[in-house]
Amino acid sequence: MFKVENYRGSQEENYSVVKKQLAALLDGETNRIANLSNASALLNQFLDRINWVGFYLLEDSELVLGPFQGLPACVRIPIGKGVCGTAAKNKETVRVDDVHLFPGHIACDAASQSEIVVPLIKDGGIIGVLDIDSPVKKRFDEVDQRELEEFTKILVSYL
Repeated sequence: MFKVENYRGSQEENYSVVKKQLAALLDGETNRIANLSNASALLNQFLDRINWVGFYLLEDSELVLGPFQGLPACVRIPIGKGVCGTAAKNKETVRVDDVHLFPGHIACDAASQSEIVVPLIKDGGIIGVLDIDSPVKKRFDEVDQRELEEFTKILVSYL
């Protein structure tokens, strides 16, 4: 059974707790959809000042909407397009302080102001991305980026 945690430490300490929670949630489960669903729910309850968190999974040559928390979203994103497609194409995290200044930004939720997208890489290849939106500009910092990259590495090991 999952117990909601009150995260009262430093940003790094809180991420450490959530990564341990992730590993415990996924332990022994091999179903990809179940694991991605629990990962998005965990991040949704952990992160403050966000309005969308979820996954896009690589299918053929585009990203297709996977498990998420938030308002309905764009279903398909071409590789190289928008923040998600750019992160997938380059196989690197893209952190955007103001989405309105990102060339080719795909607006699925008009309330989103900032975004971070972390690629899911397995055996050297891209399998999808973790996408998190915030209604606050400059919501995500270097610590978020580093810790979310570690979070996705743990997650990918269960996919």
